[in-house]
Amino acid sequence: MSATSRRTIRFTLNDQPVTAEVAPHWTLVDLLQRCFDLFGARESCAQGLCGCCTVVLDGKAVSGCLYLAALADGATIQTIEQSAQHLDPVQNAFIEAGAFQCGFCTPGFVLMTRQLLASNPDPSEDDIRHYLAGNLCRCGAYPQIIAAVKIAARNSRPASSS
Repeated sequence: MSATSRRTIRFTLNDQPVTAEVAPHWTLVDLLQRCFDLFGARESCAQGLCGCCTVVLDGKAVSGCLYLAALADGATIQTIEQSAQHLDPVQNAFIEAGAFQCGFCTPGFVLMTRQLLASNPDPSEDDIRHYLAGNLCRCGAYPQIIAAVKIAARNSRPASSS
């Protein structure tokens, strides 16, 4: 690929301003892996159906396998690696509930759970199932994932005053 077919983009990645040269066909997953060695968003289905490639772009979860990297110019992107140093209530809940087996889908579930709890801090089990319906776990850890979301919701609530 010639250098002229690449495009320079600037964006914020995990709270850091960054620049990258991207090919026109690169997706966000390609960009994150090739330029920044971030592998939490993983391509699995390449159709935006499984949630393994989830990243948060300008505050909304997107399928990184479908979103063209060039369109991220000027955006703010958050990946699971942003919280690698300090676990948040959602990550702790996933650990407590054992809500993973192979771990391949876990970053996408964690990011989607954060989005859910930001918009609905006390979701019912039906709410959880509906919101996470776009994420697939090939190991079948769904009961533990549902439990983890409930734990995270409970642990994220402010303590009631007595």
